[in-house]
Amino acid sequence: MKILVTGGAGYIGSAAAQMLLNAGHQVTVIDSLSSGHIEAVPGGAHFVHADLADRSTVERVLSEGSFEAIMHFAASIEAGESMRDPGKFFQNNLCNSLQLIELGVRHGVRRFVLSSTAAVYDSSDEPLTEDSKLGPNNVYGHTKLMIEQALEWYRRIHGLHFAALRYFNAAGALPDRGEAHQPETHLIPLVLQVPLGLRPSVAIYGSDYPTPDGTCIRDYIHIEDLVSAHLLVLDALEEKDRLIYNLGNGAGYSVLEVIETARKVTGHPIPAEEKPRRPGDAPRLVASSARIREELGWVPQKPDLAEIIRSAWEWHSTHPNGYAS
Repeated sequence: MKILVTGGAGYIGSAAAQMLLNAGHQVTVIDSLSSGHIEAVPGGAHFVHADLADRSTVERVLSEGSFEAIMHFAASIEAGESMRDPGKFFQNNLCNSLQLIELGVRHGVRRFVLSSTAAVYDSSDEPLTEDSKLGPNNVYGHTKLMIEQALEWYRRIHGLHFAALRYFNAAGALPDRGEAHQPETHLIPLVLQVPLGLRPSVAIYGSDYPTPDGTCIRDYIHIEDLVSAHLLVLDALEEKDRLIYNLGNGAGYSVLEVIETARKVTGHPIPAEEKPRRPGDAPRLVASSARIREELGWVPQKPDLAEIIRSAWEWHSTHPNGYAS
């Protein structure tokens, strides 16, 4: 199958591009490199350096590619930033996605897989299912929900088959690919920067949440398990025209639990510093992935938090400055 991967120089997109190539698909990556890394793009993929806002280039790529599917990873992703700069997120996430969907349909693309997020849900004390109450706590989650809603209309009007995969904190690393954002905002790589000597301590934003230890609780899923679900839904969209799945382990870990596990994995004390809450952080987001398990047979192969952090530590230990090293 010929597949266009947007954001394919990023953490998740590059891993997806590599696994698609391994499965025998033809892959074109389009990425602005504003936050991605050219070194992460798999060697077997055709690379186009362009921003999705560049309509003429996106249309040219789609008109020349005869793509059967789009996997859409390109987005602004930091929830806290979305509360400070909402316009950036509405432009990068919503407007660019709408243009991509429209042009894709015009050029005969029949399948669309969206990198969505658990942030579309309201916080809950129970594991979230696909039928749980929607209620984004930040602009980032709201833009992803709006893209999902747009895809539903394109399904009804144009027959576009789509899947929305709602992630619960992708984490860990593959041997040749890891998490390297500039600036880094995700908890596990931030924690690991302390034993690497890149920061003196890790911040805990809020210790007064209504959780057992007062810190936010999140679900974590290994990057390899996350991407394997994309390949399953890609095949399932041959017959299904709409798939929405949660992707997570179903186990929630608090910020303090992540830090303590990282201390054990690295053998470093990892000092922590308490700071005020950040706008947009929900107290608890934990997934129930029962639906994709039952319908597609997806099972996480690396669900253990220590194993996830260990894989990240192995990559960061050899790439302390990310892809720059």
